[in-house]
Amino acid sequence: MTPNYKNVHAKFKLDNLSYKYEDLMEIAYSYIKEGLPYQYELGNFLLDWLDEKNYVIVKTSGSTGRPKQVKIKKQAMVNSAIATGDFFKLKPGDKVLHCLPSNFIAGKMMIVRAIILGLELDMVEPAVLPLIDYEKDYTFSAFTPMQLKSFAKYLENIKFVIVGGGRVSKAITELIQDKKPKVYETYGMTETVSHIAVRKLNNFTGSNDEKLFTTILGIKVSQDDRGCLVIDAPKLSDNKIITNDIVKIVSETSFEWLGRYDNVINSGGIKLYPEQIEGKLQDKIAGEFFIASKPDDTLGDKLILIIEGDKKVIDEANFSALDKYEKPKEIYFIPKFIETKSGKIHRNKTLEALKLK
Repeated sequence: MTPNYKNVHAKFKLDNLSYKYEDLMEIAYSYIKEGLPYQYELGNFLLDWLDEKNYVIVKTSGSTGRPKQVKIKKQAMVNSAIATGDFFKLKPGDKVLHCLPSNFIAGKMMIVRAIILGLELDMVEPAVLPLIDYEKDYTFSAFTPMQLKSFAKYLENIKFVIVGGGRVSKAITELIQDKKPKVYETYGMTETVSHIAVRKLNNFTGSNDEKLFTTILGIKVSQDDRGCLVIDAPKLSDNKIITNDIVKIVSETSFEWLGRYDNVINSGGIKLYPEQIEGKLQDKIAGEFFIASKPDDTLGDKLILIIEGDKKVIDEANFSALDKYEKPKEIYFIPKFIETKSGKIHRNKTLEALKLK
């Protein structure tokens, strides 16, 4: 029988203390009144989770457009938690580490998984390098790519790790290849109630499916006429979810992510995918960067490279891995990228700051 969102598992613990449903309201008020900022966020979410509504309002990150508020059914969050638990074989009493902000869907879902699945949740302040007890063993945790990079040498005490919320660079992937924990990149968004698909980043078994995301929860995928991903997830959404992510469909449960429809550049009639080009440049250019375009009378859109930091000479050899049309026509530097509240690069606002948009 599927748990209801009003259920609190008997084995649920938060920072080593057990709580029943009626106790959570008290701890929520305590965090709001006396807690640190990250505990204040948790307190606010718990109040939303415990109110009489059957939904919560969640903010999107704003990385691909203006941040907006999305109404998410609480039972859909329960279903998502169960799906993750089934995939990673999480059991009541398993210890999990929560080091994400609780004001976005990924952080909220860490809490819901613990409440519904009966996990023992250790919550620490979100940081690039979370401060934890490095001698303690955990079954499961979730990181941003930046956290994973900083935390790579401490992963041995975590059995399963998921990473999402941004691009996982080749350099980060190389850092975790010799690590014992199984690390997965996730695909998802606020509207899909966290991740709906995962792909391995290490511990490969020799298959050729390293680029493929595989769905969980019996979710099926297809494409629309733009080549964008369409998600059929009845337990998460009443309607099919149409995304702006261009994909290559391999089966109804697996796909390769190619890039954002919003970011596709049409240069002289050639379609270019910035995310694919960025992938080829990951180990060639130090620091943060992204591929974009600017209007051009001849090409329509001219491919450009934006690099964070002081102006410097970029060796043409860095572009040797790129196809003819993928090579940037111009390079721009900006001292600091403009970011969303969740720490993702805000491409449009960064381009506006450079007066390129």
